[in-house]
Amino acid sequence: MRIGNRDFDVDKHTYIMGILNVTPDSFSDGGKWNDEDAALKHAEEMIEEGADIIDIGGESTRPGYTLLSDEEEIARVVTVIQAVKSRFDIPVSVDTYKSHVARAALEAGADLVNDIWGLKYDKELAGVIAEYQVPCCLMHNRREADYQDFMEDMLQDLRETISIAKKAGIPDQNLILDPGVGFGKTYENNLEAINRLERMHELGYPILLGTSRKSVIGLALDLPASERLEGTLATTVMGVMKKAAFVRVHDIRANARIIKMTEAITGRAGSGRNTWTK
Repeated sequence: MRIGNRDFDVDKHTYIMGILNVTPDSFSDGGKWNDEDAALKHAEEMIEEGADIIDIGGESTRPGYTLLSDEEEIARVVTVIQAVKSRFDIPVSVDTYKSHVARAALEAGADLVNDIWGLKYDKELAGVIAEYQVPCCLMHNRREADYQDFMEDMLQDLRETISIAKKAGIPDQNLILDPGVGFGKTYENNLEAINRLERMHELGYPILLGTSRKSVIGLALDLPASERLEGTLATTVMGVMKKAAFVRVHDIRANARIIKMTEAITGRAGSGRNTWTK
């Protein structure tokens, strides 16, 4: 799979998408990287620690988050995308579900669109992604956690997302799917999504697992977001063992080490760490 100027061997290795939130209200790191210089420094740190993609988001999607206007979200992400792309040779993702924000981010140099609503929120987004011929990560989500058979219903919801992508002209090689841990799911649903992640391979696309510091870990361990590293690492091990192509995380170095060790044990060794800093 090609993202930006890099080929990803998604069948043989689990890659790291590093989280760069330029928001004042994200659930675990809100406000820390709002300043462009701080954001660049953090991006550099993540790259040095082993990030393969930098995912830049301008709107928090924590429970009860404040919906931003397109203009405000664009103002937050575009300058940071431009700065990261000008300084580092690394693929950049934009975390948005809005077509106008995605277009502005892609014009600024973003290489991938990461959509938490699986093309079901903004009906124009699929067309923008197809127009720019970029990959996208499409996440499972629902407004209510109301399921008859959770895993079967989740897979069917994702089939609908795939259909939207195909009708818009997004080719198969540009699709990544995300089970959406922490979105439209109960605590038990979230655990099942992680534990049965291999079922998503039935759909035939690379998988991204995003669990970093999320509430399912906090509930399992009774810990605040700042103390959920070990729980996150446990889910990363599960992701590697179930052949996820990507994990989206905050703590790069620890996750890179846990991936390397797990791949050494399972024999699913990839091509090594990146060399993105100039």
